[in-house]
Amino acid sequence: MASVGPSAASTQPALPSGPAVFKTIPYAFILPEIVCGTWVWILVAATSVSLPLLQGWVMYVSLTSCIISLLLLLSYLLGLHRNSENWKVLDSLYHGATAILYMSAAVLQANATINSELSANSPLNYQLNSAASFFAFLTTFLYILHAFSIYYQ
Repeated sequence: MASVGPSAASTQPALPSGPAVFKTIPYAFILPEIVCGTWVWILVAATSVSLPLLQGWVMYVSLTSCIISLLLLLSYLLGLHRNSENWKVLDSLYHGATAILYMSAAVLQANATINSELSANSPLNYQLNSAASFFAFLTTFLYILHAFSIYYQ
């Protein structure tokens, strides 16, 4: 007969703090999300932005997501969560919503890449836009992995 007591209720894993954040899935995805998102912003900013409305959205999503993810990483490193289960919900909702926003930005960046291929500008803009598209889709994938892996802990 299985006992259901206080020890059974405490089987939830603790949220990581300090350097353990970099060793625990899904929280280990935060740093690659920040790095890849920063590359998206840098690569788009390095191009001659021919479609400011499209690529402006890409830059807004990437920069905003990098800043919020950095703040989230710092809060985990400093242990501000105090092992509250609400942080798991916050983390999952943030990464899920950001994955959707990043998917829209990645598609718009891919459209800008296609348009830059057809323009008479230098091939460098096409290469930079291609790299930005790659990193945008990679960052989208990382945010999706992070959002869904919280449920499988």
